[in-house]
Amino acid sequence: RPVPLDSSTINGMAAPGGVPRAIKRVLKGRACTPVISLLGPQRFLSTSFKASDLQIELSSCPKPKPDPGKLVFGKHFTDHMLTVEWTQENGWSKPHIKPFQNISLHPASSALHYSVQLFEGMKAFRGPDKHVRLFRPMLNMERMLRTAVRACLPTFDKSELLECIRQLICVDQDWVPHSDSASLYIRPTYIGTEPSLGVAKSTRALLYVILGPVGPYFATGSFNPVSLLADPRFVRAWMGGVGDCKLGGNYGPTIFVQSEAAKEGFQQVLWLYGDDHQMTEVGTMNIFMFWKDQQGDLELVTPPLNGIILPGVTRQSLLDLAHKWGEFKVSEKVITMADLIKGLEEKRVKEVFGSGTACVVSPVNNIFYQGKHYHIPTMENGPEIAKRFLKELTDIQYGRVASDWAQPL
Repeated sequence: RPVPLDSSTINGMAAPGGVPRAIKRVLKGRACTPVISLLGPQRFLSTSFKASDLQIELSSCPKPKPDPGKLVFGKHFTDHMLTVEWTQENGWSKPHIKPFQNISLHPASSALHYSVQLFEGMKAFRGPDKHVRLFRPMLNMERMLRTAVRACLPTFDKSELLECIRQLICVDQDWVPHSDSASLYIRPTYIGTEPSLGVAKSTRALLYVILGPVGPYFATGSFNPVSLLADPRFVRAWMGGVGDCKLGGNYGPTIFVQSEAAKEGFQQVLWLYGDDHQMTEVGTMNIFMFWKDQQGDLELVTPPLNGIILPGVTRQSLLDLAHKWGEFKVSEKVITMADLIKGLEEKRVKEVFGSGTACVVSPVNNIFYQGKHYHIPTMENGPEIAKRFLKELTDIQYGRVASDWAQPL
């Protein structure tokens, strides 16, 4: 049950100003102060659910497994799901693994009316040794917790949720494809189920996790180049907003722009920001550019985590690998379209690519901007760096190379 915070409890755990240190640890980065002020006084601190309380109900009608070579992203789901309910009155219930099924919601649920909902995306991989591994899963748990705080949904213990997810995958481990070009996609989801109208904190919530085998994210294939529409009329995120959180409300409004791009023959949207048309993200991916800077030095550059960029797990992994190689400059800084165009004109741009859990690494070969096509010579340059990133990352994910980033079940 929720634990009241009396004066002695607050003195033991709160920083000056009455904000619990646990919340401050969650709200890292430049957006910390304004978000804390929005939360207001914290009256209750809910305890977390426990993986040791997990209750399992197995499906009596298992489904046939799809052909790993014919998987379409997001269209197949496993036999089971994880659910955990929370109420303001009783706190967290016991977690359940149950047969995959529809969810019943009150018509006034806050997730439906006010987009009080968030999600994560992660994967499990089956290696040549037949073992199943998760890739840096705690980074997903940390991001999910940060987003939950921003959405005013109750907090949870990251390790307990991760252990529940492990148990769910163990139950459905036969669904992890025996393939080095497919994986098991994991979708933790967290929604407000407040059964009344009004823009306010939810008194009820549901955390659930579904799984599904997936192949390449793009119809063009796992490593074929994509073309981008860059239209400054459309903005994905802005300073002071929630672009750095994985909220569903960040994604729904992009569907219209994506459909407009598809009509013009482009696979994805290059999201621009500000009067100087800063490059921010590619569709649902982070963006990287490998070039020679104006001093002639090789440099890998990606936009900084300034509040409008989602801190992707793959993004962080590519930066970590590049730092480990130590062969060129690695920078997190603003890149404008003017920077890119000048680099192209001076033949300094070598590769542009996106990164994300769903696609891993996706090369870019064309950007349409202000009525003009700009050819990106990514494929003509190998692409040496993008391919190297893809190989090293997937070698770790599938267990072909030992790494503490890949955690066995």
